[in-house]
Amino acid sequence: MRGFLLVIPFLLHAQTPAPKAAAAPKPAVSAPKPAAAPAAKPKPPVAGMAKPAAAPKPAAPKPKPAAAVAAPVLTTDDQKAIYAIGLSIHKSLAQFELTPDELAIVSKALADSAAGKPALDINEWGPKIEPLARSRADRGVVREKAASQAYFDKSMAIPGTLKTESGILYRELTAGNGPQPKASDNVKVHYRGTLINGTEFDSSYKRNEPAQFPLTGVIKCWTEGVQKMKVGGKSMLICPADMAYGDRGRPGIPGGAALIFEIELLEIAPVAQ
Repeated sequence: MRGFLLVIPFLLHAQTPAPKAAAAPKPAVSAPKPAAAPAAKPKPPVAGMAKPAAAPKPAAPKPKPAAAVAAPVLTTDDQKAIYAIGLSIHKSLAQFELTPDELAIVSKALADSAAGKPALDINEWGPKIEPLARSRADRGVVREKAASQAYFDKSMAIPGTLKTESGILYRELTAGNGPQPKASDNVKVHYRGTLINGTEFDSSYKRNEPAQFPLTGVIKCWTEGVQKMKVGGKSMLICPADMAYGDRGRPGIPGGAALIFEIELLEIAPVAQ
């Protein structure tokens, strides 16, 4: 996020008063006057000869550049927690897809509010935030769906990729030799989830702890796709948005986004009644 706006003072320059007009113009070069002689009349300028240029005015001093905002020093727990507040705010703003200039406006609003001098009335403009969020979200969904379709078309050309009736793409990475789960089973898996651009949004491998859940308690893509696996096997599921988190998405997952999961099926157990 850009640093807070800095105000650069202008340097004021005194203006020299305009000289009074002389009764008659003096020649560029005049001969010494005799003591008793009358003042010499001005001579006409010689054709083709330029008049002497006026003395150049001193250049105005350039304003000093604003000092760069120093990077925060995160040494104490409080400082790190406060930095995390900023990360949390930015994450909550993801749905708005703010440009750098728009982030600068947010930064200014924070500074103005902290100074007790907001430029706008929150009671008047606060209700307009939700319509803006919907508008930006709708725009993002259209873009994500177009990108997802292009990714699906490309993935379909990879050997071993199967497409189910629901639109899921399934690809076996490592064959399993155990039983296949049913929708009523409880499964234990390791998995990694990414967006089509490679951004990882979840991973049981990073937590170093497998996940366990009933297949009826997960997204439709998993309920259907994991049933195609055998214990000990590893597969890839490419889930269209309507088989995952839909047009609303969730934190870290844009609305309309297709998701890619690498899943390793470790165990099957009946769901406790």
